[in-house]
Amino acid sequence: MRKVTAGLFHSIDGVVSDPFKFQFDSFDAELGKGLTTMMNTVDTVVLGRKSYEEWASYWPNASADQDFAAFINPVEKFVVSRTLSEPLEWQNSRLMDAPLEEFVAKLKEGDGGEIAVCGSISVTRQLLFAGLLDSLQLMTHPVVAGSGRRLFEDGDPLTRLVLLDEKRTSKGNVLTTYGVRGD
Repeated sequence: MRKVTAGLFHSIDGVVSDPFKFQFDSFDAELGKGLTTMMNTVDTVVLGRKSYEEWASYWPNASADQDFAAFINPVEKFVVSRTLSEPLEWQNSRLMDAPLEEFVAKLKEGDGGEIAVCGSISVTRQLLFAGLLDSLQLMTHPVVAGSGRRLFEDGDPLTRLVLLDEKRTSKGNVLTTYGVRGD
């Protein structure tokens, strides 16, 4: 069975939205290496509409020698949206033809590498609370962002996680990877 993973840049105060506002001075080689490791195992990406629209306006025009551009442009991408319609302009992008949880459950049963949720807070939340997310990586930068959307909200269901891995980088980032505890 394929694994579904999500990774989000994260501030110490829990902000996961707009990481370009706070990560620029703490992004280091070790963080880049971690992303490269992820890219080497993933052959399918799941995006929410907002992330798709933001990324589709930037990454197709990014320099091909950027590692992430070389990964994200050709990879198979599935987009969850009620407002977009086919054909999607960004190469190898298609709309999901079923509700998110049903679609991802079927993807997990198929053949292939890992499935990554990229930059999509709502999608990450929905898959985590549905029990479909196998791992959640938080790349915590040593900064207090002050405002922005957080991954977890008041009223979220109690969800126990287990620490699978942790690393600290030279610029003080902490990479933690969690799995959902099965009890």
